[in-house]
Amino acid sequence: MRRTSARTRRPGIWRPLAAAAVLLALMAAVPKPDAGRSEPVVAASNTATVFYYTKTKAWATYNLHYAPAGGAWTAVPGVGMEPACTDWVKRTVDLGSAAGLQATFNNGTGTWDNNGGANYALGTGNIAVKDGVVSHSDPCAGAGGGAGGGGGGNSATVYYYTGTLGWATHNLHYAPAGGAWTAVPGVGMEPACTDWVKRTVDLGTATTWQATFNNGNGTWDNNNGSNYQLKTGLSTVRNKAVTASAADPCAAAVPDTEPPTAPAGVAASVTDTSVVLSWNAATDNTAVTGYQVTRTGGTQGTVVADTASTVRTDTGLDARTAYTYVVRARDAAGNVSAPATAVTPTTGDQPVGQAGRPLGGDPRKDPIYFVLTARFYDGDSANNRGGSQHVKSGNAATGDPMFRGDFKGLVDKLDYVKGLGFSALWITPVVLNRSDYDYHGYHGYDFYKVDPRLESAGASYQDLINAAHAKGMKIYQDVVYNHSSRWGAKGLFTPTVYGVRDSQWSWYYDQKQDGFEYDGLTVDPVSGKSYYNGDLWSTTAPSGNTCLNWGVPTGGKSAEGYTVYNCQWPSPTSGMFPKAYYHQCWIGNWEGEDSRSCWLHEDLADFNTESAVVQNHLIGAYNKYIDMGVDGFRVDTAVHIPRSTWNRRFLPAIRQEVTAKFGADKAEDFFVFGEVAAFVNDKWNRGSVNHSAQFYTWQERKEYSADDAAAAIEQYAYEEQLGTGGQPTSDNAFLRGNAYHAPDHSRFSGMNIIDMRMHMNFGDASNAYNNGRDSDDSTNDATYNVVYVDSHDYGPNKSSTRYTGGTDAWAENMSLMWTFRGIPTLYYGSETEFQAGKPIDCGPSCPLATTGRAYFGAGLEGSVVAPDFGTVSSASGAVATTLAQPLARHVQRLNQIRRAVHALQTGQYSTEGISGDMAFKRRYTDSASGVDSFALVAVTNGATYTGIPNGTYRDAVTGDVKTVGNGTLSVPAPGKGNLRVYVLNGPGQIGTAGPYLK
Repeated sequence: MRRTSARTRRPGIWRPLAAAAVLLALMAAVPKPDAGRSEPVVAASNTATVFYYTKTKAWATYNLHYAPAGGAWTAVPGVGMEPACTDWVKRTVDLGSAAGLQATFNNGTGTWDNNGGANYALGTGNIAVKDGVVSHSDPCAGAGGGAGGGGGGNSATVYYYTGTLGWATHNLHYAPAGGAWTAVPGVGMEPACTDWVKRTVDLGTATTWQATFNNGNGTWDNNNGSNYQLKTGLSTVRNKAVTASAADPCAAAVPDTEPPTAPAGVAASVTDTSVVLSWNAATDNTAVTGYQVTRTGGTQGTVVADTASTVRTDTGLDARTAYTYVVRARDAAGNVSAPATAVTPTTGDQPVGQAGRPLGGDPRKDPIYFVLTARFYDGDSANNRGGSQHVKSGNAATGDPMFRGDFKGLVDKLDYVKGLGFSALWITPVVLNRSDYDYHGYHGYDFYKVDPRLESAGASYQDLINAAHAKGMKIYQDVVYNHSSRWGAKGLFTPTVYGVRDSQWSWYYDQKQDGFEYDGLTVDPVSGKSYYNGDLWSTTAPSGNTCLNWGVPTGGKSAEGYTVYNCQWPSPTSGMFPKAYYHQCWIGNWEGEDSRSCWLHEDLADFNTESAVVQNHLIGAYNKYIDMGVDGFRVDTAVHIPRSTWNRRFLPAIRQEVTAKFGADKAEDFFVFGEVAAFVNDKWNRGSVNHSAQFYTWQERKEYSADDAAAAIEQYAYEEQLGTGGQPTSDNAFLRGNAYHAPDHSRFSGMNIIDMRMHMNFGDASNAYNNGRDSDDSTNDATYNVVYVDSHDYGPNKSSTRYTGGTDAWAENMSLMWTFRGIPTLYYGSETEFQAGKPIDCGPSCPLATTGRAYFGAGLEGSVVAPDFGTVSSASGAVATTLAQPLARHVQRLNQIRRAVHALQTGQYSTEGISGDMAFKRRYTDSASGVDSFALVAVTNGATYTGIPNGTYRDAVTGDVKTVGNGTLSVPAPGKGNLRVYVLNGPGQIGTAGPYLK
């Protein structure tokens, strides 16, 4: 984004008269079929032992209702579960040859936990389900028996601090000195006291041991790759610090038996057959760890679901049906609050599109095409809207409303994007916006509602996701956590400004229309505007007003000469925005701490992202889109939120929701990449690590205050003090000689990045290449970097115009992007040098048609059929001409080559033993699939490669064959924009010669 601009208890005996009704409820609550989902297999086995946490449910009986993958469900209510240890029951089931199972749990009398309607996707071996979170662990291992002691040898007890982790379960994976490691994920740890778990292990004759910890779901603490070195006796591990011969941290601890307070302010809103619940955070003597939501009504019976947020989206409900929701809070000790006041919303009609599933798969295999949805292709003119600046901007004169392109247009032109060879589509934010010029999507107003100006009958956002998936294409949704529109965020806080319909201002302020609600599309019948503002202003100060000097003239005049009043316009410094929801300052230093805690621009009201209320509002909103099946998030303005908040709150919430809804494998592949805007050529942004892109790819390495706002300041000061020389390094992107090695992602934050350094230097491909390489050792894994030349914000070197280096330079940039590490990304129209040299954005001061955000649809008229990526079987009309352009043909073939050579997609790289600019070798090896791909790349210039494996190399561009017997291969300069890709034992020429690749 540019800076401008339940504890429900049922009777154990069925009453005879109620038996029939109970059986009907049980049958109605049978989980929805979902045959495709399973967790990764942790251990080869045809059995699964499922543990279920009982303390927060307190049912009289527990049943496991399940279906092996590809098999039939058990008869309702399933099979009974037996006591395992305190607060846990278990059941071991025979899966035959299946590699996993789907499961739900119930109390035998109509109350179900079916993972919010998604079922639990489980693997084999030991599996624990606790308050909605799945992990691979035996939570009862060693319970009551010393937890691994008693072997007659040396023993050791380790206490592990959990207060800053947010894990549901904790495993200890260890090896005595000279001995073997436990099988992954290790052995379960037992609760010791608040914020601590423990485990005692038998070391035999060993006196030292190594240990790591994990949550059973792929998240590890291995001491930054060094493992924890422990001794006999009692040790503690807290925030990566080991204390040997330590005192028992739980010796004086008093068991926590006090439940949280009941949540207050429960509210519900309805869209079609989805219900969004929200409530105020409960309090606790230690800490609230989550909430239990019990739903009754409809054909699915009583369902219990768990969430860590104060917002929950419930989807796939029956149409026109009343549902009652009861919310309870829980803490880490399993204490459950009294129920909140129930709410009973009624659903609407059934929507046409059904929720999808993310495609999954390694995101590095999917080149990205980036579109401003509203400016790409107009599939439905009925949702076009010009807004309040339609005439002033000059858009009216050119017949070009700002909202023009839409989801129907994207659906209609998916084959165009596929024909170019792209398998991922990055789209601008989809939430309802509200401002004078909001077509781009970055002025979010209702984060829970898709902007109607983008949707059409039969072409909803869900329809777009489903249509893209049907073609094997991913959808990456642009999301904004940093700010809302200047008019706040509906459901959280919306400001009321001073206004008066007098002789001067009546033209500006619309009369309030009771019952009319702004949605950006619907026209207010009185004012005749779709941008109605009657709900935003008042002459009388609203209840609870905090804006200073309400309605008092400032002494200034507007451009028209009218009197200007205090509180007439949203501002962070007027007191209008409560600090519980928004920050109250302007940024003064773009490389200072205030850049993370103040407003960027008057159109961008800066969220207080360290406030739990704000966090929950945003987490709940974006969970909705995760549940729809999007494949990833591009995170706008990521640098303006402290890394500690990303690592504590938002990134874990994304992974948790994807895991809960679709399984851990899909969570692993859900692609999050952030915009950490650093508009300089430095490796570290003007020496500030906190404002550098690669910094955001790392986890925290120190424990900070439990208060998020305090933690943000502490983290900033700590990392700035360490400086650039004290930052972690990685060789995840680099070959070791000629060998590929397994990357170490144990310290990965969960956020990948846009490669701002390459972007800034793409005025010249060689500069971009060499600058990019220089930053790779400080990025957790640069093979996941998103790489582009220009965008909707800037061109290279912070240019305010779309790239104008010429066709040859464009071809060279593309050849580099498609063969170097990272994920190649193209801004819409660049394949034809669309609007080259035009200003990227001038707001409403000039027509959109004269900018880099012009409407692209004219070049897409006609038909196109793409049976595969990078392949067009037929095209007619203007779109055929577009596809015939030199750069369109160039990128089409580049995608064909990249898709055929594994090393170009997921390989590590090296320049060792290579002479020549923009020359490198790449390799990807996967013994499980039998893939070993080794490629030598030369872009534009000649190169000589020494010390390479001997064998037969075939060029993917020309088909030329070179046999290497002395470890050396030379390549003549192919020419600007051209390249050579010599693949060891490769297939030879891929695709046909074009204007550059020949």
